[in-house]
Order: sequence, then C-alpha cells, then structure tokens
Amino acid sequence: MKPVSIGFLGAGKMATALARGVIQAGVVPAAQVIASDPVPAAREAFAQATGARVTDRNAEVVAASDLVVVAVKPDQVVGLLSELSAVWEVPRHLVVSIAAGVTLARMEAAGPAGLRIIRVMPNTPALVGASASAFAVGTSATRADAGQVQGVLGSVGLALEVKEKLLDAVTGVSGSGPAYGFLMIEALADGGVAAGLPRDVAQRLAAQTLLGAAKMVLETGQHPGALKDAVCSPGGTTIEAIHTLEKGGVLAALIGAVRAAADKARAMA
Repeated sequence: MKPVSIGFLGAGKMATALARGVIQAGVVPAAQVIASDPVPAAREAFAQATGARVTDRNAEVVAASDLVVVAVKPDQVVGLLSELSAVWEVPRHLVVSIAAGVTLARMEAAGPAGLRIIRVMPNTPALVGASASAFAVGTSATRADAGQVQGVLGSVGLALEVKEKLLDAVTGVSGSGPAYGFLMIEALADGGVAAGLPRDVAQRLAAQTLLGAAKMVLETGQHPGALKDAVCSPGGTTIEAIHTLEKGGVLAALIGAVRAAADKARAMA
C-alpha cells in the first residue's frame, strides 16, 4: 500500500535524496510531500530539488502527512518526538526515523503510547534510485507498516529488514559506504591520470568499473572473491595489482572503516 502523503522533519541532504527519489519513482507526487526545517537555505534547497512544499513549522508537516520521516540530527530526535506529542495521531501516523544511533525504545518512550515507529538506515544513492537501506520495526508497528516502508525504500533501491541490533553494522557498511566508494573511484581515477589518462576519461572508467563490479556481485550471486579470482590470470596484470593492494593494507583498512563507523553509531546512542 502506498502512503497518501509523506512529510520530512528536517530537510537536509538525506531527506532531500529520499524525497526526490520517491517522487521520481512515482511513489507519491511532489504535491503530497512536505518538509520542515528551521534553516531557510535548507528549505530552499529541498524545494528546488524536489518541487515539494516546505515550512518552518514541524506541526504543519505532521498534520499534512500520514508517513512522517524524522530526518533531524540524532541528538534532536527524542526532544522532537516529545515536542510534537500533542499532534501525533496514533491510528494515522507512521513514523520513520533515519537518525543513526537512536533506538526504537528511546523513540517510543518519547512519543504517545502506541505510536508506530520504524527505524531506517538509508544512504544517499536514493537520489539516483540505487540506495541500500535496512530497517527495523518497532513494537507497535505492524507487518503492513513494514511492507509500506519496504515499498517506499524499495522504490529507490534495495531495502532489507533486519533486527534492530544490526542497524549499527548497517551504518558501517551501507550508511557510510557511499563515501568509501567515492574514495575508491577518486583513487582509481588518480591512478589512471598518473598512468597517462585524461582526468575525465579516468574518472568515467573508474566509476563505471565499480558499478559493473557491483552489478556482477548482485546479479550473479557469486562470492566476490570468486569473481576476483576469475579476473586474475596467472602471472598477469591484475594479480600484480591485487598483490600491491594487499601490501598496502587496503582490505584491512576497509574492514576497519566499517567497524569504526559502526562503533561510532553505537556511541551516538
């Protein structure tokens, strides 16, 4: 079941990416999307990117929406839910939080009894229909609510339901993951330039290469190690490159990055 209207409490980059993604995917029209933010520049950027309405009043968003996305900073979530306690309509509203580290239990305690809440960890490629999201369902939320959120998130990419205790790990892998990918693309492009390629050619080749590698993992279902081995001819160029990456500690650094981001998400709780 599609939501009739979607509101965003907070109009930052992640809210903008999700809103633009669901509008482009046809989940809801722009006229049925609204966002609030105290910062005029954030409201203006959201409106320009999405064509949706904006306001500086949180209560206006809640009144206009049946699915409300909480997209403020983590330390503001509990206070915001409590501040709006008089305007939540328990039978009507489904609350979706995208704030890292704020548990379902804390949010449920801050809102009125029975408020349906689902906690989500999305990522910014929602803007281009290629997000990787995971969500956990609160005690009052129903299976229909879970299906609705999966439908919304699935319209802009991959959406998986997980246990709440795993969301910090999700933050480390896919929530922060686009930044790792951008760093790898930048590094591959720099390497191409160092080897003699024009910058624009090197960057496009690097980006398309990571896109292609990701599609092969998703579409073949093979282990990435097996796919890597298939590229490594005996005595060839690729195995020489892999050896260099191993010497440089790239695998260990990426594993460490995921764990560091996950630990930070836990600390934010």
